[in-house]
Amino acid sequence: MNHYDILVIGGGPGGMGAALRAAELGRKVALAERAELGGVCLNRGCIPTKALLKSAQVYHYCRTADTFGVTLDGEAKPDLARMVARSCGVSETMRKGVEFLLEKHGIDVLRGEARLAGEGRVVVGERTVSADHIVLATGARPREMPFMPIDHRHVLSSRDALLLEELPETMIVVGSGAIGCEFASFYAALGVRVTVVEYLPQMMPLEDEEVARTMERAFRKQRITVLTSATVEGVTVGGDGRCRVRIEGKKGKEELVADKVLSAVGIQANLEGLGLEELGVRIERGKIAVDEHYRTNVAGLYAVGDIVPGPALAHVASAEAQHCVEHICGVESEPVDYAVVPSCIFTAPEVASVGLTEREAQAKGIAYTVGRYSFMASGKAAAAGERDGFVKLLFDAQDRLIGAHLVGASVTEMLAEPTLACRLGATARQIARTIHAHPTMNEGVMEAAAAVPER
Repeated sequence: MNHYDILVIGGGPGGMGAALRAAELGRKVALAERAELGGVCLNRGCIPTKALLKSAQVYHYCRTADTFGVTLDGEAKPDLARMVARSCGVSETMRKGVEFLLEKHGIDVLRGEARLAGEGRVVVGERTVSADHIVLATGARPREMPFMPIDHRHVLSSRDALLLEELPETMIVVGSGAIGCEFASFYAALGVRVTVVEYLPQMMPLEDEEVARTMERAFRKQRITVLTSATVEGVTVGGDGRCRVRIEGKKGKEELVADKVLSAVGIQANLEGLGLEELGVRIERGKIAVDEHYRTNVAGLYAVGDIVPGPALAHVASAEAQHCVEHICGVESEPVDYAVVPSCIFTAPEVASVGLTEREAQAKGIAYTVGRYSFMASGKAAAAGERDGFVKLLFDAQDRLIGAHLVGASVTEMLAEPTLACRLGATARQIARTIHAHPTMNEGVMEAAAAVPER
């Protein structure tokens, strides 16, 4: 029976991060994975969706080429099958890179379902291995609701929405988080008539209210219907193959009809079949309970990523994995700071945020000042033909940055600066007096900070 210093179960961002960091620290490492290396993020999430969204952006450029003084002969048409093929190719390229990294670092990849067998032993497929430390990073899958059963033909999961071969005429997206909004943006850009249904009063519920209002207007400009405070009571498929969605909203009860329904109502942790119950691993609200070092209540067993409480984001899983392994190896490491977690939504325009929203600051009783900058005043935004959006910064009573909320073209690429500023406690004056290159969209961060009166 092979023995390892650290055995990681799950090959997504958390598992990969844990395995690679452990190998860098000189440990003998194995990684067990039942499907594709790279996890949902690389194969069925973050990466392929961005490839599809890039195709939609190129299509938009073609349709608006005349605005930029470019004449195209003929009509630009979206070819969904080729877009999907390209996105799969991007994922495959990245997956090969992951395989190379694991091999380069001498990490043994164990293929098959993994199950904890107690006393540091794990059964992977038909073999049994052991380890001093076991890190669970099994990720999550789309949540399925009883009133909206996913049949993968008419009612779709996010994975299904990545692999459609033909464009439907109409689509209803249930849920307006990052996944729902990105798919709504993608399909609407290709000409599909999209309706977004959100249970809560605010679209993009986790974002700042001003951001949400701005994005709702942006979606309506793209002919995306947005229904908030709407409860989905049931979904049925008629004899004509069309979906009928019964909702109760601001107008009372009504029935919506569409060719496809996308269920984007969150995720569910992959905890089944791991042998957690037999070991007595504590589970709370569908997640594994851990301490700040990601130790479970079972000695030698750790958990990171979507299966533990906290934001279900790939970069959070990576950060958790790094700290977890460094703690195991006795390396000094700061615990993950969940107050400074960047979040991105790759719609058109994009949304990026970090730190507190105004509502959260008010709930905590934190006095704050807001600095704003509109991209309508940006030369770079005007040159790019992308003037919609703004930068909004929140500063506390000591003028330290505590929140940043951005809407606009490529603002996800701008988020690192305010994230670092939040982490380091940078002040409005420090940000405003830092020279930013001109002309760039990033000047908006400087200008928003400069809009706060100096104390």
